[in-house]
Amino acid sequence: MRAVFGLVLVAGLALAGFAVYMAKNYISGYQNELAAANAAKAQIIQTVEVIVAKRPLRYGEVLKTEDVRWAKWPEDSLPEGVFKAVDDLFPDPKNPDMRRIVLRAMEPNEAVMAIKVTEPGEDAGLTSRLKKGMRAFTIKVDVATGVSGFLRPGDVVDVYWTGEIGTGTRNDRREVTKLIQPNIQLIAVDQTANGDDAEATIARTVTVTANSQQVAALAQAQASGRLSLALVGAEDDTVAQSVEVDMRSLLGIKEAEQIKEEQVAQSEKVCTIRNRRGSEVVQIPIPCTN
Repeated sequence: MRAVFGLVLVAGLALAGFAVYMAKNYISGYQNELAAANAAKAQIIQTVEVIVAKRPLRYGEVLKTEDVRWAKWPEDSLPEGVFKAVDDLFPDPKNPDMRRIVLRAMEPNEAVMAIKVTEPGEDAGLTSRLKKGMRAFTIKVDVATGVSGFLRPGDVVDVYWTGEIGTGTRNDRREVTKLIQPNIQLIAVDQTANGDDAEATIARTVTVTANSQQVAALAQAQASGRLSLALVGAEDDTVAQSVEVDMRSLLGIKEAEQIKEEQVAQSEKVCTIRNRRGSEVVQIPIPCTN
């Protein structure tokens, strides 16, 4: 009997130890899963629903409710001007006078922003692209002065003027080319304000945005000479300095008066050499050889 009792006791202790071992493993696994779930929850990015394009939208299209949809967007990286409510984008969808028109091309799933569409009821013409205090001015161009057709609305150009300056006498007049307006933005090429067209076209006119003073300068320059455009690089943030070139400076030809002044200055120039005599330094005039 004692042997049987001992065997039963040993078996009971073994079973109890096994049960404790299994329970410990289960609790440890549960704790690990709980910790992993908490870590994953901490990495979840907070999102907010915004309105995005459902299909490709091009410049000049009327934006309709069926052209957009909702999409989740990371809350900490929302672009400026996104729409979070339908009423903000479409104040009155049934009223044609309150429609919005696409100003910039949008691809599917791209957020609709205020800068890419007109205000409700606003026309998509040039007036919507003019900032406060700015005016639209048209410049005549050709294949040479218009950068061979590579200009697009939204590009930035430098404007150069070529014409004659000087007094009324014929001998005193000279033709010069001068930079008159740096960093002027184009808002239309011919009758097109769509900057998404990648095809090069030879334009006859370009329209720029400028303030009143710049408009007056461009009008006077266009009436008194020829205007040429130089395309500025997309990432070029340098400020162009004053530039003026005429035929004489281009070829390195000096004016007669300038030559005479240099000759007079040369004749008046005194050259010397220094000689040391003991502790005294003596300067002796000599003919200038150069």
